[in-house]
Amino acid sequence: MSQALNTYTLRLADDLLILSHRLSEWCGHGPILEEDIALTNRALDHLGEARNLLTYAGQAIGKSEDELAYGRMERWYTNVKLVEQPNGDYAHTIVRSFLFDAYHLPLAEGLTRSTDAQLAAIAAKAVKEATYHLRHSSEWLVRFGDGTAESHQRAHAALADLWTFTGELFETDAVGDAMVKAGVAPEMAAIKAAWNNTVDTVLAQATLERPVDGFMATGGRKGLHTEHLGFILADMQHVTRAYPGASW
Repeated sequence: MSQALNTYTLRLADDLLILSHRLSEWCGHGPILEEDIALTNRALDHLGEARNLLTYAGQAIGKSEDELAYGRMERWYTNVKLVEQPNGDYAHTIVRSFLFDAYHLPLAEGLTRSTDAQLAAIAAKAVKEATYHLRHSSEWLVRFGDGTAESHQRAHAALADLWTFTGELFETDAVGDAMVKAGVAPEMAAIKAAWNNTVDTVLAQATLERPVDGFMATGGRKGLHTEHLGFILADMQHVTRAYPGASW
């Protein structure tokens, strides 16, 4: 595995691992029982895909999935900043998931045609789950946006708060360009076009206005994160760091 492919695979894994942990925080705290279970299942779906990606990335550098998940420091994580944002209220969680889901589904579909057989296989397994995730978050966003005055306001506020983190989803650099050139990754322009179409369609159904593009927070792919990631890792890595090498 080339260094570029390893870096790209870790980026995919980190997005899913961190979002999985965020969604898992709702376990036992969902607004209704059905959604409590739905979010827990979503977290497990993301974690399962992350595990497959971490295992693949780890094979090239002699590390296990656990070592990559629990042994790296904050600056070594390459997830986008969107997925590390706090859950907030349920509308905030739904908007965060929707913005990511609208990106993740076309990305997974594109990766099924990857020249890298392992990434293509992982993506093929993930497409069905990603399709459900997008349907789930879209339906809830429409309920909030086209619901009561309060639910509309909460969805609007969440959208305004999180929009600044969406630009990073489509950033390109030397790693991404190399992967596209090698046929490993799909063209980011196509992913963004699909994302724009989904976002515009669902926001119209939800009677929500699309925020105006302005400042976009970036840096996550380079290990520059918001203060929230450190707290996530402190929680997620506590047991492993407290008892290094332990097994059970």
